[in-house]
Amino acid sequence: MSHSVLSSVTLGYEPIWDRWRKLCGVRLLVDTDTPDTVDARHLLAALSELWPGSSHPLLLSVRPAALLHGLLAQPPRPGIWLEIPDPQLSDALFAGRVRKARQQGLPMVWRGVPGQAPSNAAQAWLHKALRSLTPQEALQALRVSLRQHQASAMGTASGPLHSPVAAGSLYEGLASPALVEHALDRQSAWGVVGWPTEEVLHAYRFKQIQPARHLVLALVQAIDADESLETIEHRMGDEPLLTYRFLRYANSAGLGLLRDIDSVRQGLMAIGYTRLRTWLMEQLPHASSDPNLDPIRATQVLRARIMERLADAGVEDGLRREVFLCGIFSQVDLLLGEPLGAAILHLPLPGRVASAILGQTGPYAPWLEVAAALESGSTRVIREVCKAHQMPPGEVNRALLRTLAASAL
Repeated sequence: MSHSVLSSVTLGYEPIWDRWRKLCGVRLLVDTDTPDTVDARHLLAALSELWPGSSHPLLLSVRPAALLHGLLAQPPRPGIWLEIPDPQLSDALFAGRVRKARQQGLPMVWRGVPGQAPSNAAQAWLHKALRSLTPQEALQALRVSLRQHQASAMGTASGPLHSPVAAGSLYEGLASPALVEHALDRQSAWGVVGWPTEEVLHAYRFKQIQPARHLVLALVQAIDADESLETIEHRMGDEPLLTYRFLRYANSAGLGLLRDIDSVRQGLMAIGYTRLRTWLMEQLPHASSDPNLDPIRATQVLRARIMERLADAGVEDGLRREVFLCGIFSQVDLLLGEPLGAAILHLPLPGRVASAILGQTGPYAPWLEVAAALESGSTRVIREVCKAHQMPPGEVNRALLRTLAASAL
């Protein structure tokens, strides 16, 4: 039954990032065309089966009111939270179910409109609040942030400042790195949903982004610990820019290799650990320590891992590695600061990879389009893309949940 219920819903996701710019939870969008036929108990059982309760929370944002009502009536499941839209609390029956669910210990997250704060009645049952700022509040937060930075630079107290950002809350829709930094670093917000990717990258429009220093160091430490080839390959895949540069390096004329290297594994086997370590140490002095780039890298890796899971049942290991490269390089232009076509043509990638990335054609294109749709925030788009490519919803949902669970762990 748990397998069939996942075939009756459409799932999408939004990562939640903490003050260290690490994944601290996932907001799972849950929708269905037939809410009356989806059994809430079986849905929770299916989610619990695929989501480790000891890891980060899975926040369910359920669109159909009937399904949300059904989920409120179920016993709590470890690691699963439920989002409660404030407008529905005006329904006395719904409010009563919320109070009863609180008595049972269900973690619930209140969500209001921009600028709204939870009422005193909601404060009694909410576990967290998911807030957003109005344009006026965002401007006020930026002004407070500026004064805090000025006071820190001068070594003086900033005096009493009122920020609209509340400690311990989640925030969505923060449109700039300055707002994110103010919320997470200054106001102790619990986390932010989504990330201002375009604004973060805009700051690098006149300078080159470098691989993440902590990920380069992790690879060096893995080599020193003589970890397996599979582990080194997996760690390399956690850094899209480093993966790209490694394949460029492996195919450089200076190495004099006798064949094109079109995968990380081929490159690792051809170069060896000693030469790889030397190359990594050469990257280290220029590596980036900007934490605001980490969610951008991690999101790109999530797309590639989801594609890998979607392909898992249908292709052999070598082709699955191609699928991963297809996913991780599909947005590498954002980190390189050059057109995607030029970036891809620098590498001797298999035609299947290039055609999916550049032409949205070939055998990998459906997996890429589905993985991109899952991060769109629109369950309608997800449903239409899966239908267009004849990809069963249950198969897609299980691949998504398994990938998110592995990332959380």
